[in-house]
Amino acid sequence: MKSFDWARNEVLVFGVIVAFCVLAAVSDPNFLSIPTLIDLMRNGIVLGILAVAAMVVLVSGGIDVSFTAVAAFAMYTTTVILRDVAPDLPWPVAFAVATAIGAALGAINGVLIAVFGLPTLIVTLGTLSVFRGFLLTFVGTVQISNLPSGMRDFSRLMMIRGTNSDGSFYSLPWAFAFLVALVILTWFILNRTMLGRSIYAIGGAPESARRIGIDVTKTQMFIYIYVGALAGLAGIIHASTARIANPFDLVGLELSVIAAVVLGGARLTGGVGTLTGTLLGVALIVLVRNSLIVIGIPSTWQSVTIGALILLGTGLPAWQAKRAEARAA
Repeated sequence: MKSFDWARNEVLVFGVIVAFCVLAAVSDPNFLSIPTLIDLMRNGIVLGILAVAAMVVLVSGGIDVSFTAVAAFAMYTTTVILRDVAPDLPWPVAFAVATAIGAALGAINGVLIAVFGLPTLIVTLGTLSVFRGFLLTFVGTVQISNLPSGMRDFSRLMMIRGTNSDGSFYSLPWAFAFLVALVILTWFILNRTMLGRSIYAIGGAPESARRIGIDVTKTQMFIYIYVGALAGLAGIIHASTARIANPFDLVGLELSVIAAVVLGGARLTGGVGTLTGTLLGVALIVLVRNSLIVIGIPSTWQSVTIGALILLGTGLPAWQAKRAEARAA
C-alpha cells in the first residue's frame, strides 16, 4: 500500500489555509461564517478560471502571461460591440462572442509558439503588450457602466442569496457554476482523453513525445486556443458581475494566478500539475488578498505575501528533488 505523502504541495497548501483561517477566526469570530465563505467563493471565480487556464499551459511545459490582456481585450471589445451594434442580445451570445475573441487571440500565441517554435515566455510577454496596446489605442479607454441588457441580466442571476444580522446582503452569482463546469471539463480533457495525455507528455519531454507519435504542434495549438477561450470567458464574467467594463481591469493579476497554480504543485518545467492543487492555491490566494487586514496585517503587504508564497511553492519542490537525488546517489 502506498504511503500518504505529507510533503505534497496540496497537503501543505491545505495546512496553510487551515492555519490562516484559524488566525482570522481568532481575530474576528465572524470570519468562519456562511457569508464570509460565499464572499470568498465569489472573489475566486475569475481568478479560478484563469488559474485553470494557466495550469494547462504549465503542465505542457510552457508559460503564458498574456491571459489577463486577452481577458481584458475580449471583455471590453465584446461590450463595445454589443453596446454599439446589438445592445439587446442575450447574455449567452455576449459570452460566446467574448470566448471566440479570446480563442482567436490565443490562436495567435499558438501559431507563434507551436508553428514557429518561439519561446513561450517571450511570445506571451510580447502579445501581452500588443493586445493591451491595441485595446487602449483602437478600441477605447473609457469605462462603460451602462452595460448591454444581456450582461446586466446575467449579473442578477444568483445561486444563493441571504441577509446578514446587520441587514446587509450576501450572494453567490451563477457565474460560480461556470468555474465548476470548466474545472470538470478541464479535468475530463486532462485525465480521460488522449489529448490530455499528450499535454502531460509534451510537458515532461517534448522530443520523446514526438518520437512516440504525438502531434506536438496540434496539441500546443489546442492549449493556447483553449487558454484564450477561458480568458475571454473570464473577462466577460468579470465585467458582468462587476457591472462595469473597465479596460484597465485585470491588469497585474498574472502574479496571483501563477502563484495559485505554482502553490498547487504545478512545476514550471512542465509535466506536473493537478486541478485539486490549483483550486487549493486559488483558495489560499483569495484568502491572502481578502483577509490580511482581518488578522492585523496591512493590505500593503499583499504583494510581499504572495511573492513569499511563490518562493515557497517553487523552492520546496526543488529542495525535495535535491534531497531525493542525494539519497539516490
